[in-house]
Amino acid sequence: MSEQEDLQAVERLNHAYRQITDELSKVIVGQQQVIEELLIALFARGHCLLVGVPGLAKTLIIQTLADTLSLNFNRIQFTPDLMPSDITGTEVIQEDKSSGSRELRFLEGPIFANVILADEINRTPPKTQAALLEAMQEHQVTIGGQRRVLSEPFFVLATQNPIEQEGTYPLPEAQLDRFMFNVLVDYPDEEEELEIVRRTTTDHTAKAEATLTGDEIHALSETVRRVPIADHVARYALQLTRNTRREKGPVPRFVSDYVSWGAGPRATQYLVLGGKARAILHGRYYVDIEDIRSVAPAVLRHRILTNFNAEAEGITPDSVIQQLIETVPVGEGDARHGGSEEKIFRSADAL
Repeated sequence: MSEQEDLQAVERLNHAYRQITDELSKVIVGQQQVIEELLIALFARGHCLLVGVPGLAKTLIIQTLADTLSLNFNRIQFTPDLMPSDITGTEVIQEDKSSGSRELRFLEGPIFANVILADEINRTPPKTQAALLEAMQEHQVTIGGQRRVLSEPFFVLATQNPIEQEGTYPLPEAQLDRFMFNVLVDYPDEEEELEIVRRTTTDHTAKAEATLTGDEIHALSETVRRVPIADHVARYALQLTRNTRREKGPVPRFVSDYVSWGAGPRATQYLVLGGKARAILHGRYYVDIEDIRSVAPAVLRHRILTNFNAEAEGITPDSVIQQLIETVPVGEGDARHGGSEEKIFRSADAL
């Protein structure tokens, strides 16, 4: 694809972003940061974990987003008795009434959709949580020894309640790492809450209109991956990740004091992809340091494990990430090592 065609695709994606946010605003009050992070993950082909207390419209945001994108949507309510086959589907014996013959027939589970809402994902045992792993990573499920490919695009958007821990099953690190973003859904401010009350206590129900098809989303996500990124910006994303690993060389003092385990290489990949998607959503065909900084909390907060000292002093992963943003050198000159910089991620299709 030529550069001119790529620039036209940037304009289409920026226009689609404005359309989608306009449609979502008909139903959702506020939560602009949450919506932006969801769309960044969507166009970067990533999955999201939404964390927030009950009543903050996490489920409504996801349902409305699916409506605006003309995608098939299924909701899975995770419970302690949910089995893997309840998610992936199962084979049943079906009899042909005309011939009397019997054969195995596969009945698709709710995982066979474009957008999956995994509601309260930490309320089901690890065996069932693991049923999502292959689907999230490989976009396929294996049932009865046969691989069944899921329809594209495919996104898992899971919700989790951070305040109720009794009777829950924390997600294992391997599964947490499959989520591109950990999105925090916070309380609305006073004016937003007043508007929520106005909208939800009348008989008027707003409905979002569809704006993009699955094929259009797939094409636009290809454009995101062709966005070039300067060497020093990619190096900045790399250093943000590497500075969380206290066991792999010198790191800032606060990391040594408060972090027990740092982020892996997938974090750097998602920082770069998230930066590319954010840049193009804002109408730019290049990645800026601010793009990396903006997506860093959502990418890193579930990949950094703090220790007892941090818990005792009230230090959260977000606090560590903010200090990293303030201390990791910014700028092409600061990012150089020995006066020369490796040419990484130069080609348009490098990622």
